[in-house]
Amino acid sequence: MKKFNTYIYAVIIGCTMGTSCTKDYQEKNANPNAINDVTPDLLMPTIIRSVCNEVVNQSWGIGNIVIQHTAKIQFVSEDRYTWGDRSGLFSNMYGNMRDVERLIALGDAKNVPNYKAAGLVLKAWMYSLLTDAYGDVPYLEAMSGVSGIFMPKYDSQESIYDGILNDLETANTTFNSSAGTLVGDILYNGDLTKWRKLANSLQLRYLMRISGKKNVAADMQAIISGANTPVFESNNDNGALTYLTVSPNQFPLHTTRSGSFDEFRLSKTLGDKLLALGDTRIAVFAQKADATGTYTGVPNGLNEVDALAYNGGPNNISRVGSYFFLDAITETGLKVARGYIMGYPELQFILAEAVQKGMINTGNTAQWHYEEGVKSSFSYFQSTIPAGYLTQAGVAFNNTDALTLIGTQKWIALFFGGLEAWFDWRRTNIPTLVAGADNVNNDRIPVRFAYPRSEQTLNAASRTAAVSAQGWSEDTYNEKVWWDQ
Repeated sequence: MKKFNTYIYAVIIGCTMGTSCTKDYQEKNANPNAINDVTPDLLMPTIIRSVCNEVVNQSWGIGNIVIQHTAKIQFVSEDRYTWGDRSGLFSNMYGNMRDVERLIALGDAKNVPNYKAAGLVLKAWMYSLLTDAYGDVPYLEAMSGVSGIFMPKYDSQESIYDGILNDLETANTTFNSSAGTLVGDILYNGDLTKWRKLANSLQLRYLMRISGKKNVAADMQAIISGANTPVFESNNDNGALTYLTVSPNQFPLHTTRSGSFDEFRLSKTLGDKLLALGDTRIAVFAQKADATGTYTGVPNGLNEVDALAYNGGPNNISRVGSYFFLDAITETGLKVARGYIMGYPELQFILAEAVQKGMINTGNTAQWHYEEGVKSSFSYFQSTIPAGYLTQAGVAFNNTDALTLIGTQKWIALFFGGLEAWFDWRRTNIPTLVAGADNVNNDRIPVRFAYPRSEQTLNAASRTAAVSAQGWSEDTYNEKVWWDQ
């Protein structure tokens, strides 16, 4: 023991009298494999994958249900509008927004403007999801924790939309083909033209979203007519993450328990519409019922007992299509299960509506855009459009029912499109949807998410001020956001 103590004492003296021990300590304890300098190409794929996965999960857990694409036969609280704390979207978007801001900042600091531009597109899209789901949300101060702002104020939805549109416009002009490629781009594989098309197509979506509050016709026309504002030209331009067969870029629902997947079934609302039209997309959206070999939906909003017993039981009800579960990651399966941002069919329905309303002139008729939207939706879901589909009653374009036809086909086309079908339905009320028989929300379909409970604890004053500023009596699912009022 005495010899050991002497040894330790000698080591201490030696290290105290020189710097070599400290220097050696730092060198020997430096992990040569650690990433000490975060680069844009490392941030970008993680952001895209994480946010797209969250949108898939939101679509599955609530978006498909509230818009009556799917319905539940077990654990039916979501279908009856007992939603509880819908904080997942809020947490994911703000959690990833830190990296988005870093991506934008690194684009400036490292003189790689294409990363900045891509970051602005992602930022605009993510804030649109937040504000369309919740209403006013933290925006200008949201990422100011480093500056000591831990309880950011909520900004008005109108001002957030100004920021969203400005960011997309800036992104379009910032992309520069001579400024290097986008390494780590799992969405477009570095294709800058497609990123620009996404930025401008998203602008058209958001301008249409707020068209009930502002005259946006000139802004939409400027994009359509502009020589330097390209938009989607086909499904090849879709802003949709194609999932792979291997980790980590696999469809996030493929690991769901079979029992949990089977809780979700084809909604009678969507199923009846597709069957009435002879719409072959039903074979992608749903599976034939085990016992009957037919496509059969279940009404939304039934109580636990009635939902499980409907039509004789689960074996007589269609499950959701296997392409949105295990077959999403097979080599031979249809690649229709994607992380949806925006697609060409949606853009065509936006243009059809705008032309029909006399807001823009594209050089094509509203009917042309409408039919292009329908045809490209079948193509998107890798389904063959039936002969005569576009000329049958309930589909054939006519000026009297034009907006209803456009809105209905857009609703179908946005199957598994995150929360977008819900956002658009709130704006148009097309198609006509009725709350389920056993709903617990006084026969009202929710029109927003309530703010997360964590905000009541961590940012109570700002949340309270936001509720008051929006003219709401309380923070509920039934209060309409600015563009919906």
